[in-house]
Amino acid sequence: MTSPTSRRTVLAAALAAAAGAGTVASAPSASAAPPAVPSSPAGSSAAPEVLVDNRFWHTYTDWRCGTGDGTRVLPGARPGLVFAAPAGRTGYTDPHTGTTAVWDYATWTSAVHRSAVPATEVIASWNARTPAGTWIQVELSGTYADGTATPWFVMGRWAAGDGDIRRTSVDGQGDPHSSVWTDTFSVDDPASGVRLVSYRLRLTLYRTPGSRRTPTVWRVGAMASDVPDRFTVPASTPVLARELSVPRYSQNIHVGQYPEYDNGGEAWCSPTSSQMIIEHWGRRPTAEDLAWVKPGLPDPQVCHAARHTYDYQYEGCGNWPFNAAYAATYRDMNAVVTRLGSLTDVERLIGAGIPVITSQSFLAEELTGAGYGTAGHLMTVIGFTSEGDVIANDPASPDNDAVRRVYRRREWENIWLRTKRYDANGRVKGGTGGVCYVYWPVRPAPGQHYVLRSLGLL
Repeated sequence: MTSPTSRRTVLAAALAAAAGAGTVASAPSASAAPPAVPSSPAGSSAAPEVLVDNRFWHTYTDWRCGTGDGTRVLPGARPGLVFAAPAGRTGYTDPHTGTTAVWDYATWTSAVHRSAVPATEVIASWNARTPAGTWIQVELSGTYADGTATPWFVMGRWAAGDGDIRRTSVDGQGDPHSSVWTDTFSVDDPASGVRLVSYRLRLTLYRTPGSRRTPTVWRVGAMASDVPDRFTVPASTPVLARELSVPRYSQNIHVGQYPEYDNGGEAWCSPTSSQMIIEHWGRRPTAEDLAWVKPGLPDPQVCHAARHTYDYQYEGCGNWPFNAAYAATYRDMNAVVTRLGSLTDVERLIGAGIPVITSQSFLAEELTGAGYGTAGHLMTVIGFTSEGDVIANDPASPDNDAVRRVYRRREWENIWLRTKRYDANGRVKGGTGGVCYVYWPVRPAPGQHYVLRSLGLL
């Protein structure tokens, strides 16, 4: 089959078209056109169809039930996977530096997970620590409904820093039925009926030969989904009025900063949103962490987040699992990429004190008060008004004081959850479809644990 075009190329074209049509484009998400998760119409007694399946390996039993070659399970309050002894040695030529280095490696492969949802899309995410001289690779292999299998697809080559390898997605991966678009495994033609019914994940841990250092992986998993295409979604009924106290950061005060990390400004919505939530949970980079940032720049922690979420293949900071992985580098933090079914699900998280980072795309006239349109943008939902409208920290604001916004519930819910939309020229484009990041402490409060578990995140 023909290798898929880089999602970065696709989104760049979309942004150029939007700019030509007179819209103001904010930062693109790394994943175009994921389908939305609907809720039952208000007042409906029918149970909503299950359209999302989450499976995360993170307990001691989870790790022990996988197959390791050179790995061992680290017990304790936060079980993890580490090196025991190298399974072998291999060379890796970094495509972004041209440097070839030799690495010891060890592997762990999950048991087969049969998804409750025969899926058209799968997005992996992981939480890990990678000291200098170490890195990890995450792969996915699945089986279709007809019994045929995919190859092993690389879902990310990742390190917390950038001194050993450049963290990267891998373009050009596919089989006769599906492709990997930056961070998302996607069936090419869902109308064909092709579905992925099961999958395994494989972790490869790398370290400098002879070293005793090791990556530690605390969590790896995936969200599988099959959501029908649609331009509108059912409305949910407001049930909560609450606002969380979350730091406010503007991406736009960073315009032109660090061209090597996609030039700041409109390209930094994802790391800016991630940094807001990390600090909501009382974590932040140290002065030593920030020593590399040019003196005098405002909010240097946002620059730090951009550098440490940057995908050198995608050439941007919008890789979803890379943002989650960055959040989990902070002390005792969990982070996942998932889909939610409606604003009711977001209300449940907000009610438990957990803000949510959401991805959406829209024309300026589709979201009252935004003042811009976008081919893909990340915001942080921090609460709901007494009327049920969405209170969002929108990083696409002129300064930090302007970040807090209130958006109309019905408009906001539809642009977040839909799978199809029209651009300024009347052409059909993909919607961002209910994808979100959820970050929370390793030891959540009982109410938080209950909500997270009910949503399949624990």
